[in-house]
Amino acid sequence: MIDEIWKRQEIDSPCIKLCVLHSKERICVGCYRTAEEITNWTNYSAEQRTEIRAELTNRSKTLTKRRGGRHRHRKTK
Repeated sequence: MIDEIWKRQEIDSPCIKLCVLHSKERICVGCYRTAEEITNWTNYSAEQRTEIRAELTNRSKTLTKRRGGRHRHRKTK
C-alpha cells in the first residue's frame, strides 16, 4: 500500500529505496544518481530523465565493492 506513493505518471524513477550516497563517488549506491539528480528528478523533462537513466549502468561500475565486513583485516590474538 505504501508503494502507491512512489508511483507517478512520468518516466519512472530508478530509485530502489536504498538511499545512501557513496562517500567517494558521491552517487547513490541504490540508483546511481547524484544528489542533485535525485532532488531535481521531478523538475527534469522526459528527455533529461531518459538521458540520466541511460548513464546509470556506467556509473554503477565506478563503485568499489566491499566484502568481508569492517574488521576483515584485524589480527586475532
